[in-house]
Amino acid sequence: MNRDPAWPCAARKRCSVPSEVIYNRIAMLRAERGISRRDLAEALGVHYQTVGYLERGEYSPSLHLALRLAAYFEVAVEVVFSTEPFPRLGAETA
Repeated sequence: MNRDPAWPCAARKRCSVPSEVIYNRIAMLRAERGISRRDLAEALGVHYQTVGYLERGEYSPSLHLALRLAAYFEVAVEVVFSTEPFPRLGAETA
């Protein structure tokens, strides 16, 4: 069985799979708390490079990892992750 989510589309060459961007505030939350990537990775049980990939948006976390990140920072998951870009810090709100 082919587990590639794009397989039916690729086989038919007719449809495309949209890329879903997940925005996050991991780097900001780490900086606010003075936590290194390595320390966060160790607390979550992942490789420190995974934290970097997450911060840069190169990797979308599993639901389990997203919930563990939110629990680690003691905030709601919506504070850490969003499907919409977060407002820039210091940006004026109308």
